[in-house]
Amino acid sequence: MKKKIRVLVVDDSAVVRQSLSSILESDPGIEVMGTAADPIIAVKKIMKEIPDVITLDIEMPRMDGLTFLRKIMSQHPIPVVVISSLTTEGTEVAMKALEYGASEIIGKPAMNAAQFINESKIMLCDAVKAAAQVKLKRRTIAAPVAQVSVKPKYSADVILDKPASFKQIIDTEKIVVLGASTGGTEAIRNFLKALPAKVPGIAIVQHMPEGFTKSFANSLNNICGLEVKEAENGDKLYQGRVLIAPGSKHMLLKRVGKEYTVEVKEGPLVNRHRPSVDVLFRSAARYAGNNATGILLTGMGNDGAKGLLELKDAGAHTIAQDEASSVVFGMPKEAIKLGAASKVLPLDKMAAYLLSRLG
Repeated sequence: MKKKIRVLVVDDSAVVRQSLSSILESDPGIEVMGTAADPIIAVKKIMKEIPDVITLDIEMPRMDGLTFLRKIMSQHPIPVVVISSLTTEGTEVAMKALEYGASEIIGKPAMNAAQFINESKIMLCDAVKAAAQVKLKRRTIAAPVAQVSVKPKYSADVILDKPASFKQIIDTEKIVVLGASTGGTEAIRNFLKALPAKVPGIAIVQHMPEGFTKSFANSLNNICGLEVKEAENGDKLYQGRVLIAPGSKHMLLKRVGKEYTVEVKEGPLVNRHRPSVDVLFRSAARYAGNNATGILLTGMGNDGAKGLLELKDAGAHTIAQDEASSVVFGMPKEAIKLGAASKVLPLDKMAAYLLSRLG
């Protein structure tokens, strides 16, 4: 039997600790080894037994979550999933947590409807499983980490039908579509910072919950020479602009004449995610074809693998991140196995390679 992923739940609310524990324990691959009402209690428990993953609230008594996270990452790094309330202040702090070394970030699970409870369960358990596979910097954990496979829930068919074949598309402006998950926020940040202002429009799906993608887009907009924003329905995609799919919404590429726009829409989870990389990639295969470049970065699972193959079949050039530079070599690995990647590259070589191809 595979070893269960042992989780320590840290949250000052007894109700939340109980709810999170119940959700996590419902997954046969996860075991809640304990809970803690604040970081001081958590430290005492970690000294007795080291968990595989910590779920961490930000606002807590005696020591806030960010301070605890910084101490953990500097002394004995452990994969951390930050669970934050969907408030403006909360999202800003949670984004800072990613910079401090948190592996994943999700919103506090909704408990007001069966559909949301089920989706929250999927997202929370998958976030823990992804965190357990993260290659942490400057540390190793003695206990082996369970290797967990993720089965897709729905394919991109539920959002956009796959055509029998992709037609050759007339030359238009070039565009780039990019997908990422665990480890993707830092990977995207480094990739965009290496690009000049005059680069084809870029549409990005990063697996993130609702409320956090706007803060992510704003932070990127402040550090690179490109215009970066959270996508809104009907936004135009053009040279020098980057559109980030909003959390909890799918984003599709559309084309009218030679002009590209995006459609933001509701829909079920695709490959256990919303937004889904496969949905974006399929729409780009249909409407951009050989005018597109598809890039698949670090992340757990297989979202984006089939979509990248569809892009390649439609004449697009496709790139997958290599194992050495991936935080979690899941999504790129699945794409490579399908033969979907025209090129496999380390993250730090991607920007230069893309620019060389675009001339």
